[in-house]
Amino acid sequence: MNKALLFLFFICIYSCKQPKKETISSTFLTLPTNIDYAQGFTIEKTSPDVTMIRVSSPWPESEESFTYALVPKEKLSTITLNSDEYNAIIGVPVQNIVVTSTTHIPALEALGEADKLIGFPDTKYISSPMTRKRINEGLVQELGNNESLNSEMVIALNPEVVVGFSINHENKAYETIQRSNIPVVYNGDWTEETPLGKAEWIKFFAPFFQKEKEADSIFNSIKDNYNNAKALAEKAKNRPKVLSGALYKDIWYLPGGKSWASTFIADANAEYLWNGNSSTGSLSLSLESVIEHGHDADFWISPSQYGSYSELRAANRHYAQFSAYRNKNVYTYANSKGETGGLLYFELAPNRPDLVLKDLIHIFHPELLPNYAPTFFKPLD
Repeated sequence: MNKALLFLFFICIYSCKQPKKETISSTFLTLPTNIDYAQGFTIEKTSPDVTMIRVSSPWPESEESFTYALVPKEKLSTITLNSDEYNAIIGVPVQNIVVTSTTHIPALEALGEADKLIGFPDTKYISSPMTRKRINEGLVQELGNNESLNSEMVIALNPEVVVGFSINHENKAYETIQRSNIPVVYNGDWTEETPLGKAEWIKFFAPFFQKEKEADSIFNSIKDNYNNAKALAEKAKNRPKVLSGALYKDIWYLPGGKSWASTFIADANAEYLWNGNSSTGSLSLSLESVIEHGHDADFWISPSQYGSYSELRAANRHYAQFSAYRNKNVYTYANSKGETGGLLYFELAPNRPDLVLKDLIHIFHPELLPNYAPTFFKPLD
């Protein structure tokens, strides 16, 4: 009898010491984070301790949205969430992470969290010297490629979260990883149609490391730099005509008139020759139509991945018909590469639109930024 009473006494004392669990529903939304330009995600606080991220545009024309709950690790045992309301519940701050696009790398670095990256598919495409150093030291594991991510290697790494991107809802590797209780969260930064919209996705990464204030500061600086550069471009006395793109298998691919790339040209106070088009993606045109409309363009930017005039001429002799070619006014991002050949433009430009805009202002209006050293766009060799 005494032993039974003693046992019950200890059970009672232990139970009294257990923290009460707080049940939280995502229907009570407070304190939304300001997202001013990005259209593909929102962040809200469902309580002082729970951050809810909703990704509404994981891929173009998606009919699905994904919702993630981020909870401080020390609070996980005291908070009850309805798992049916979330695609994943993640303890933060995360100490190790796998990301799957080079555009994710600058966000980690800007937040001071590059050391948390432990795996990446196709590491050869990463250009950043900081992350390349970690790759060379064996701190970032090669995980195949995004289209066929090596799920077995990811599971063996056991990251706290995988930040993925996909062109549609069918990704068998992600499904396998999730079945192993490793959260996969979708990042749709690449679906944004405006320069500042893409850059604002740094706020998506921040809650995973509890660095929301830092992300706000970083983005506000980029936004101010971009808008100041745009205001500077408006002082230009001329507005040059601009051609873009190049041929691929007899089709000339170039930005649509309302696309991310064409917005840069407009904000640099230049006339993109296809600005009347309403497409936010790319256009597919014949060589003849491009020559007819763009043969007298003052500048030609982004001629695919050609790095020299000789390469351009060797690819197609008709390129020499363009005034920009004859006047040596062709500028490319293909000559700004990392040590293993990755193109810096594809990695950093979405995160730093202010640098892209300054590059173009320097090209179109050199008198406004006479001593500027370009980051991405440089003259063809």
